[in-house]
Amino acid sequence: MKRGKKYVEALKLVDQTKVYSAKEALDLACKTSTTKFDASIDVAFRLNLDPRKAEQNIRGAIVLPNGTGKTRKVLVLCRGAKQAEAQNAGADYVGDSEYIQKINQGWFDFDVIVATPDMMGELGRLGRVLGPKGLMPNPKTGTVTMDVAKAVAEIKNGKVEYRPDKVGNIQMTIGKASFGAVKLAQNLRAVYDTLMRVRPSTVKGAYIKNVSVASTMGPGVKLNPDTIVEATK
Repeated sequence: MKRGKKYVEALKLVDQTKVYSAKEALDLACKTSTTKFDASIDVAFRLNLDPRKAEQNIRGAIVLPNGTGKTRKVLVLCRGAKQAEAQNAGADYVGDSEYIQKINQGWFDFDVIVATPDMMGELGRLGRVLGPKGLMPNPKTGTVTMDVAKAVAEIKNGKVEYRPDKVGNIQMTIGKASFGAVKLAQNLRAVYDTLMRVRPSTVKGAYIKNVSVASTMGPGVKLNPDTIVEATK
């Protein structure tokens, strides 16, 4: 694949044979951002997981202490008094069956759906549409709940979901290049602590194989996971 001049120049700053400390890696990820806009910083954990085994297909959500720097549109599907709760919490769209019909007709002007349990029977019929897009609400990620106000507030404040791909990789955004290494390190620590806490008991040997961070369209930078905790001290 042919790379642009900016990417090639940024790549020269990264020693591909080196595993950096978390702080060094985050500094480099910010420094090697090649975009004119405020690039996102993403982390990728390669884990010793077999997602085909139910107990190793870990899934959940994390509220990053410094948010992601992104504004996410939230659709809340609920009825009655819950609609006022969702609106007061800052949801972008609130309703019930009419929004399910809109989605069925191809409307997707939202990033996250929060639904009360009573809406899931109707919403479940759109599983083939929402599932592949990662938009189907799930109790494990806190998006199927009666506490819609809390769910909306957490999403607006930087809640991110995690789930391994077919080979056990977990990737997510942990902030923007403008955050700087300190705030990014705090967000990375939150992700690391969560993944360590949900480590399946059936995993044998090393759990984290490797970790890398990168800015949008920037080169990947490998980091030593054992340095993540100390990067926040």
